[in-house]
Amino acid sequence: MNVRKSPCSVPELRSLFLFEKLTEEQLEWLCREGGVESFEAGPVYAEGDPATCFYVLLEGTVVMSRRVGADDVEVSRTAQTGVYAGAFQAYLGDRVPQVYNQSLRTTVPSRFYVLSADRFARMMQDWFPMAVHMLEGLFLGARNTQQAVDRRERLLALGSLSAGLTHELNNPAAAAQRATARLRERVAGMRHKLGALAGDPGRRAAIASLVELQERAVEQAAKAAHATPLGPVETSDREDEVADWLEDRGMAGGWDLAATFVQAGLDTDWLEQVAEATGPAALDGALRWLNYTVETELLMNEIQESTTRISSLVGAARQYSQLDRAPYQVVDVHELLDSTLQMLAGKIGPAVRVVREFDRALPRIPAFPGELNQVWTNLIDNAVSAMDRTGTLTVRTAPDRDHLLVEFRDTGPGVPEEIRERVFEPFFTTKPVGEGTGLGLDISWRIVVNKHHGDLQLESVPGDTRFRVRLPLTAPSSEPETDPVSSAKEEPA
Repeated sequence: MNVRKSPCSVPELRSLFLFEKLTEEQLEWLCREGGVESFEAGPVYAEGDPATCFYVLLEGTVVMSRRVGADDVEVSRTAQTGVYAGAFQAYLGDRVPQVYNQSLRTTVPSRFYVLSADRFARMMQDWFPMAVHMLEGLFLGARNTQQAVDRRERLLALGSLSAGLTHELNNPAAAAQRATARLRERVAGMRHKLGALAGDPGRRAAIASLVELQERAVEQAAKAAHATPLGPVETSDREDEVADWLEDRGMAGGWDLAATFVQAGLDTDWLEQVAEATGPAALDGALRWLNYTVETELLMNEIQESTTRISSLVGAARQYSQLDRAPYQVVDVHELLDSTLQMLAGKIGPAVRVVREFDRALPRIPAFPGELNQVWTNLIDNAVSAMDRTGTLTVRTAPDRDHLLVEFRDTGPGVPEEIRERVFEPFFTTKPVGEGTGLGLDISWRIVVNKHHGDLQLESVPGDTRFRVRLPLTAPSSEPETDPVSSAKEEPA
């Protein structure tokens, strides 16, 4: 970068709106402590570099830009003398990161008044102590307010998730409790029937065969638990067949036994084997004893499924919250998406069809998984609300050059064109009063763009709305921030 220095002119500084109220002594101090530098067309400084200087345009044209993902997006272009940029927050000291918040370049040869960051900070503190205190209060107060609002948004999301998780956990827990109570009754009945069978010396010879049939029934019930469920028509036909067989042999309440036997995958061939082993006189007692055995196995399957479901939900909650994980790590995005969808299953509801179009071959990426889960939560919640809880939600992952793409697509009415530019603004919401804070997309934007150096875009037509999250495959060269949503989307001066 070719930079030429030249003498500073007090009259030229006085002509600038920024300095027009300063005294002669103050203008002379500026000329003595700072200087004039001329730049050829090209970069002056880059976003993220240490903020070492305060720049005031004297002549030329400048362009200010912000990094969005892999692209530099122009946010301002001006030739107005007196506009300033650079280290204008130096007076805040180490309470904020002293880096350039945007990139600055010139399009034509340009001249600047340049003052070092430490001299600018000293000037502000010495000349405008009251103004500095007020600016500190304004800046730091606004940041603290934003952090408090962000925490509130997270708590609201956590409350919603907690309610859904409680509901999801209650169902399998209640099922396990009911099954345990029924299991106790069936075991007691099985002991009674076995005692009756063993009490008759004439039946003792058949007990060995019955025990063998019992083991086979248990094995079949275990297989049935993992087999594809029968359809309603086929189930009804098989129950009719088994019930008719039982009635033909004079057994009362055959329909109740038929439902249990069919659920366990047992048919009339198995019943014939029981009849052959016991004989007509002992058939009723033997079948009722075996029915208790089969019911016991089915109830244990139900308890196992319920407890497995609880364990799965607890695992999803742990994955979602990342309570036992490092804040910054290399992660599988699909694990995060699966845990979020599982956590939100109750809120999504049965009327929304969820389609996963995952490219499982995608590599793991460096990220803040807890915060990405918050992004997924916000985007899924918005999609479900937009569809009025009925429709199709498609979550897709795919490679996108040097980024990983995560897309959330819903079949809702779409986002009107006139408000698409505003959806990422803080406090902007289309939800009824009391149902939305207007911060979900703003927080998501800052997590994806500011925190992960990625990109978040919206595409929408009626029946097809897509939020597209692009995340870099590799870590940024600089250390990531520790708080992804503590700083607002800062605009250059």
